[in-house]
Amino acid sequence: MSSLSRELVFLILQFLEEEKFKESVHKLEQESGFFFNMKCFEEKAQAGDWDEVEKYLSGFTKVDDNRYSMKIFFEIRKQKYLEALDRHDRGKAVEILVKDLKVFSTFNEELYKEITQLLTLDNFRENEQLSKYGDTKSARSIMLIELKKLIEANPLFRDKLVFPTLKTSRLRTLINQSLNWQHQLCKSPRPNPDIKTLFTDHTCAPPNGARAPALAPAPVTLPVAAVGKSATYASLGSHGPFPPAAAAANANALAGWMANATASSSVQSAVVSASSITVPPNLVSILKRPRTPPNSLGMVDYQNTDHEQLMKRLRSAQPIDEVTYPAPLQQTSWSLDDLPRTVACSIPHGSNIMSMDFHPSHHSLLLVGSGNGEITLWEIGSHKRLVVKPFKIWDISACSLQFQAAIVKDSSISVTRVTWSTDGNWMGVAFTKHVIHLYAYQGSNDLRQQLEIDAHVGGVNDLAFSHPNKQLCVVTCGDDKLIKVWDVKGRKLYEFEGHEAPVYSVCPHHKENIQFIFSTAVDGKIKAWLYDNVGSRVDYDAPGHGCTTMRYSADGSRLFSCGTSKDGDSYLVEWNESEGAIKRTYLGFRKESDGVVQFDTTQNHFLAAGEDHQIKFWDMDNVKILTSTDAEGGLPSLPRMRFNKEGNLLAVTTVDNGFKILANADGLRCLRAIENQSLEAVREPIESAPVKVSGAAVVSNINTNMTRVDRLDRSSPAKPSTMLNGVDPASRTIKKSRSLDDVTEITKPWELTEIVDHGQCRVVTMSENADPACKVPCLLYTNSGVGILALGSKGIQKLWKWGRSEQNPSGKATASVAPQHWQPNSGLLMTNDVSDANLEEAVPCIALSRNDSYVMSACGGKVSLFNMMTFKVMTTFMAPPPASTFLAFHPQDNNIIAIGMEDSTIHIYNVRVDEVKTKLKGHQKRITGLAFSTNLNILVSSGADAQLCIWNTDTWEKRKSITIQLPAGKAPVGDTRVQFHFDQVHLLVSHETQLAIYDASKMDRIRQWVPQGVLSAPVSCAAYSCNSQLLYATFCDGNIGVFDADSLRLRCRIAPSAYLPQTVSSSHNVYPLVVAAHPQEPNQLAIGLIDGSVKVIEPAESEGKWGVAAPVDNGIPNGRTGASSTTSNPASGQIQR
Repeated sequence: MSSLSRELVFLILQFLEEEKFKESVHKLEQESGFFFNMKCFEEKAQAGDWDEVEKYLSGFTKVDDNRYSMKIFFEIRKQKYLEALDRHDRGKAVEILVKDLKVFSTFNEELYKEITQLLTLDNFRENEQLSKYGDTKSARSIMLIELKKLIEANPLFRDKLVFPTLKTSRLRTLINQSLNWQHQLCKSPRPNPDIKTLFTDHTCAPPNGARAPALAPAPVTLPVAAVGKSATYASLGSHGPFPPAAAAANANALAGWMANATASSSVQSAVVSASSITVPPNLVSILKRPRTPPNSLGMVDYQNTDHEQLMKRLRSAQPIDEVTYPAPLQQTSWSLDDLPRTVACSIPHGSNIMSMDFHPSHHSLLLVGSGNGEITLWEIGSHKRLVVKPFKIWDISACSLQFQAAIVKDSSISVTRVTWSTDGNWMGVAFTKHVIHLYAYQGSNDLRQQLEIDAHVGGVNDLAFSHPNKQLCVVTCGDDKLIKVWDVKGRKLYEFEGHEAPVYSVCPHHKENIQFIFSTAVDGKIKAWLYDNVGSRVDYDAPGHGCTTMRYSADGSRLFSCGTSKDGDSYLVEWNESEGAIKRTYLGFRKESDGVVQFDTTQNHFLAAGEDHQIKFWDMDNVKILTSTDAEGGLPSLPRMRFNKEGNLLAVTTVDNGFKILANADGLRCLRAIENQSLEAVREPIESAPVKVSGAAVVSNINTNMTRVDRLDRSSPAKPSTMLNGVDPASRTIKKSRSLDDVTEITKPWELTEIVDHGQCRVVTMSENADPACKVPCLLYTNSGVGILALGSKGIQKLWKWGRSEQNPSGKATASVAPQHWQPNSGLLMTNDVSDANLEEAVPCIALSRNDSYVMSACGGKVSLFNMMTFKVMTTFMAPPPASTFLAFHPQDNNIIAIGMEDSTIHIYNVRVDEVKTKLKGHQKRITGLAFSTNLNILVSSGADAQLCIWNTDTWEKRKSITIQLPAGKAPVGDTRVQFHFDQVHLLVSHETQLAIYDASKMDRIRQWVPQGVLSAPVSCAAYSCNSQLLYATFCDGNIGVFDADSLRLRCRIAPSAYLPQTVSSSHNVYPLVVAAHPQEPNQLAIGLIDGSVKVIEPAESEGKWGVAAPVDNGIPNGRTGASSTTSNPASGQIQR
């Protein structure tokens, strides 16, 4: 269709709208496919007219057109299916499943199975990812928000979302112009012509057949002229209606317009001012952020942090910039066995416990605050008291006179609350008199005083960490009826006043783009505050009008409160936030409690409260009590309690000033593993001769699956020392009563674990034929942990996936089950551009998007972006020279990519605008590594020049540059790689000559290890395990070393004979080029080898881990020497675990 014909369609659409032919308008929109009316689409969807929704959509796209279209249709059909289930119309649901959703099974069979299983549930909300599904209306609204983004990102809708800017009644105007022109051509023009039809040209008949006098022709109009003032269509971003037709203009107005026909005959674009666009409230936060231009690569992160929680209300949504077929729903069946109810241990504490909190990532680390003002850090797996901090005033001169007077009058003080920050790097303590203390936690027993704040007059009743504007802050409340917000430098940012009674608790949170704080007072008043000085935005009454604590579920989607009235009646309720009303009240409390009941939530599914010498449990979706436990007795009437983040451990206070740890099966296994490790760590060193173990060796007292060999490196000049790496061995002893079996076990010496035979570990080799001529220098696990992606030296990427089965019910990567080489039905391969590349010299590089939907890679040529679902190349960019040598996504903006180049520069490339924003220059040779730290706001780069450069990610200015310490006489050559620890502060630096740990905040080297003894070959690659407690290093002779990440002490060696066929391992020519760690399993690693093969390796099932840690006080730590393992900064010796 020509452009003029297309424009005619728009004129007809305008005319039909003005004449109120609503259905005809939308029919023409659909059939022409020229204009997608978002308002019409939204109305049909909100009405649940799903057939009409798809019919209208079909005029613009089909299901299989592209990934955006597929996601659009999937979301619509999924919503239709869920609504049928919600109505309990199983017949309709089955019809939708078979007729509408079956098409998606071709692309993701597992997801289709998961959706099918929803039919077996009485309420599909029992599924974890659908537990937040609200009513039909809200679910449709949430779906529409995502659909609008998908439509806007879909290239098929490009230029179809905005109606052309037209003057009102443009078609009538053109017809009037034509009639006037025809009237001027009349041989006998009449002064006031009468227009009867548009079907034939106009002509004025002469009166009675006589010739009319020559008069100036009068302007002609249609019977109903509709030429008014210029108007425009509202932007479709506002989804407003078509503009109403203007009032008819009179003939004089038309005559005046005709007098300037030349200027007026062309369509003039009107400028729409910002004020002329009506923005619905639900789009305000979306419009605050610029969108990807229609002709640019659709990788902008539409689902920003402001919208993350909103998106999660219905589904576990993926960012729109990474649209792909949705991940499988997690079918979860809950049982009482998921609750931690088994008493794992009882630990005497020695003083009355007032507050407890588990570390957010080290799940067996418990912080305890006591009634005597003391705080204690426990490792509950080993029953070890890591740190004890009695209360003391750090700087009395900085405290208020009121506090000084109060402490002189009565020196007793108690802890009211202890809590960790969400990243586990900070710890806060509130006290019953005025002050709070903040500590920095650097790992193990390294708890450092950071800040003392005289926060409130009287007691500080609660303390919590929050992140307004991505700034770490502390929220406090107290007896002075105030809530205050502090930064971690001690500056007061906000003070909220409005409660009429002492403030009992605070609960900071965020929804969509709104950061807020709930507060409760002892009179039961609940208020909500934004981070401004406007005042309270919400004023509710807690049930019972007493002391109440509020807490969100782990995913932030559900709000609960628990409190006790002055009469002793306790109330545990769930709130409907949008209405400020109680959604459900849980039953099971006894009358007349003698204090305030404490509660907690876990696993997004359970609630627990301590009352009547018991712990009582509820299912969040059922008001009746689920079960209870007295923890084998010894609990106070109102026990205090706290779950760990995983929900597999529960700490409960006891009447004898101690606490018990309750655990489920997973928690018990975790605690046993920690206890075994701790027992190994305190064994007395008994030196014995080295023992060589061959595959045929059978020793009765040695486990046949994993041989432990006491091997002390005789080449090491190191001497026994009471202080190693700045760590006092005495601090690691475990004060714990032991049984006779324990004592017998301790007499055994620590031994380096050596894996030398195939039976001593689990190994799976990727089944697809390996190409011996194609090395595997790049290897990644998918972020979901279900697949492995390998990039070969010839530029071809291969993907292996594990499916769910009886042998592998989780569907995660494992060495126990062979994966499948996965390809789309099209048979496409992900092949990089290598047309002009010298493959012998090319440096392959790869980076994977956060939700596994696309992968970016290069191999000497252009950088290619592949769709992980279809393997199609979405785009290519950055053509050489210079060639790309390393790729890294900015962790907070998926549109920013750091690209290391062959010419030693680093390009900061913005995908959204398809341009290099800046070039970083500081290296002398090609870039070999890039790592971002969100905590420090830096990018660390490494090069083949053995240099490390630190760049500020806000300004991209270079902060510092250092050269790694190389052995004497060693030239600065070879790849240097970098990776951040889980804490985003400590940095792993690997080079063929060494492994090193740096404190990236100062770039001080903390640890260094150099190849020696059984691991004397050059290092080929190294990587942290997912929890950063282990470090995997591969060597050029085929050995793999497993180190403790904090101390760089070798704990296990995996010989090549353990994972290579005998014919291959004997040749000594095959070794790993790259190692990758599983994203969720800390003891699983994958290696890519020089012969083109890929292998996944795990410990034997009977062991479950790679050896045990070498004790600090074991004289000469195995695998380390005084010359090769140094501590540059003893004070910083402990790395956060």
